[in-house]
Amino acid sequence: MDNKPRLMPVNINSYKPLRELVLEAIREAIINGTLKPRERLMEIQLAEELGVSRTPIREAFRKLEMEGFVVMVPRKGAYVADLSFKDIADVFEIRSALEGLAASLAAQRITEEELDELERCLVEKADAIVTNNIEKLVLVDTKFHETIYKASRNERLTNIISNLREQIQRFRATTLAYPGRMQESLDEHRAIVEALQARDAKQAQQLAGEHIENAEISMIESVKMDESSIND
Repeated sequence: MDNKPRLMPVNINSYKPLRELVLEAIREAIINGTLKPRERLMEIQLAEELGVSRTPIREAFRKLEMEGFVVMVPRKGAYVADLSFKDIADVFEIRSALEGLAASLAAQRITEEELDELERCLVEKADAIVTNNIEKLVLVDTKFHETIYKASRNERLTNIISNLREQIQRFRATTLAYPGRMQESLDEHRAIVEALQARDAKQAQQLAGEHIENAEISMIESVKMDESSIND
């Protein structure tokens, strides 16, 4: 890590516990690429940048290691985890099954208001595609999936899927920018909404699983393209 501060001090006036604020700050810095894969995480520097002691930093490292964001190396310290293609495949394999389960449950429990929210997401996503607004596309995509998780009425399932999504969040913008993927994703979302509207749990489960599998293919190909361009 260079000596230039890259993280902003945490807001101590927040209603959240300090350890949670520190955890979220470091996690977000890893997700958005501020802290790079394989970069060593220095306790003292992070504590100074976030304006806290080293204790919540250490606590954050332990939690982030459990979540797959950080790797602890004996006698060397903490490093940002570097996801391999195998890691990505493992995450998507689990996500495919769990997203399918969430969609199946949602088909049985979703409200009309939540269906309306999904319809609005489809419109917003189409607009973002027309304007090629990747940042908006990622936000709308996240809102779409989170609405389905909420509609599943299973909080534990929601927490597990959200954690898995966060582990590969750093690649999402690249994936959506993969040629043809934006429109494919919109079409897949539209089909899922139609299954939910029909209260067809089996169809919703199948479509949601296939959607994640297609996202995996695009993500791996886009990561390969990025690595190829770097090595050229």
